[in-house]
Amino acid sequence: MPLTLHGYNLSPPVRATLLTLKALGLEYNHIPVSPAAKQHLTPEYLKLNPLHTIPTLEDGDFVIYDSHAIIAYLADKYADGGALYPKDVEKRAIINQRMYFDCGTLFPKFIEVIRAFFAGAKTISKDFIARITEVYTLLETLLENSTYVAGEELSLADFSVVSTVTSMNTVVPLATNRYPNIIKWIERLQELPYYFEGNQEGVDKLAAAIKSMMS
Repeated sequence: MPLTLHGYNLSPPVRATLLTLKALGLEYNHIPVSPAAKQHLTPEYLKLNPLHTIPTLEDGDFVIYDSHAIIAYLADKYADGGALYPKDVEKRAIINQRMYFDCGTLFPKFIEVIRAFFAGAKTISKDFIARITEVYTLLETLLENSTYVAGEELSLADFSVVSTVTSMNTVVPLATNRYPNIIKWIERLQELPYYFEGNQEGVDKLAAAIKSMMS
């Protein structure tokens, strides 16, 4: 039975999951769920996920939500950890830390900006710009001595972080001269054969949606 992913690819966590599914070569059904249309609050969706977050993944009778939990589950079940989520305790600890950095630091800053737009904002305040550039600087530091965000190999952490950072880039563009490590890292990920479909398509849709809200 194919996996079923519920979510909307404007969402960074949904795109992190899409990247993982494609990297692992897994077949799946994708059911769009748009928070803007309140589709995450329907009785059917709440039955699957009472926290009404996206994405939600169904694997037969098993249901799991939160992208970080989902992608770890997928790597463990369908690739036995593998290079994306190795069993080595120390390597996995670093990957987990970077994913926690995404969900605890990066993603909340992005959501603050998006909520402001939905509340009617037409411009990005200096305060929001300062918050985002602060986390850009943190990520730039993490990438100073490593090829990928959790070391020298591509991992689940890259999928989580790149989906958020490329979304942030649609509202506060990354300055090439200020964040060269981030720029090179994104360019490296863009070479992945599944990157465009897994992430860039959603980023482009997000950029268009934000542009329409600002106009």
